[in-house]
Amino acid sequence: MAIPLIDFRLGSTSSSGVEVIELSSLYGRDIKDHDPCAPHRLSFFMLVLFEKGTGKHMVDFQEYAYGPGTVVSVQQEQVTAFDLSSKPEGKLLLFTQTYLDNVHANMRLPSYTPIHLNSHYSPVLYLDETNRARTTALLAEIASELYCEEGDPLIVMYLFSALSLLHRRLKTVGEVENLSPSQSRTLYRFMVLLQQNYEQIRDANWYADQAAITYKTLNQICKVSTSLTAKQMIDAFTIIEIKRRLVINKVTSQQLAYDFNFDDPSNFVKYFKKETGMTPSEFRKHYLN
Repeated sequence: MAIPLIDFRLGSTSSSGVEVIELSSLYGRDIKDHDPCAPHRLSFFMLVLFEKGTGKHMVDFQEYAYGPGTVVSVQQEQVTAFDLSSKPEGKLLLFTQTYLDNVHANMRLPSYTPIHLNSHYSPVLYLDETNRARTTALLAEIASELYCEEGDPLIVMYLFSALSLLHRRLKTVGEVENLSPSQSRTLYRFMVLLQQNYEQIRDANWYADQAAITYKTLNQICKVSTSLTAKQMIDAFTIIEIKRRLVINKVTSQQLAYDFNFDDPSNFVKYFKKETGMTPSEFRKHYLN
């Protein structure tokens, strides 16, 4: 079974590419196209604030415990799944890449980079009472402005930026430093190329050539944004996709070797074990257990 890709839906308040909804809406209405509790891929960014309830939220096959005051950030193209068994309450902040581009064009906001490819990165923040209250207040103000008949998109952008900067300050692992606008555009081109070609090409020099930059420049931008080299980012991106197909699509190693352009299955198994410490079959068994 293929992983469902969930697109950003343009609702009455989301024409600008940003929306705040209640977490309870995921189990309070019938969602016909996908099960929120089953793995699904997002075409947008999502921030989840848990205000009540406990459980574990899955992001790319890692489970993270949540409770009141927990924030989970999910980047676009990541696979996620909710645990709604305790009927948790909270807020979902959904936003698109286009919205981020508009925010960056109007005010100072740190770049959203693929830092999730770094194995030391955690998408979870456990907020203390002060920062929990501030996060709740900022999300409430964003929602109020979005639903206000005379709402001002610029006010929403200021509130969104304030929330992003607050959470950036609280992160223990993140970007080494902020990217310049030109570096952000280059990183975006690299990620688009990677998404289009990762099955067949894992050569960092090829991606640098396609992006019309030197390998040294690409490497520098990757290190600034994720603390990884370009090659490490390519391998991390590839391994995540292989894991998704192993667990959700239940694809065999032989088929994956063919899909990812390996000479034979044994080379594919060696590559996967080198990056993860487990064979593909061991990983699938470990996750399913």
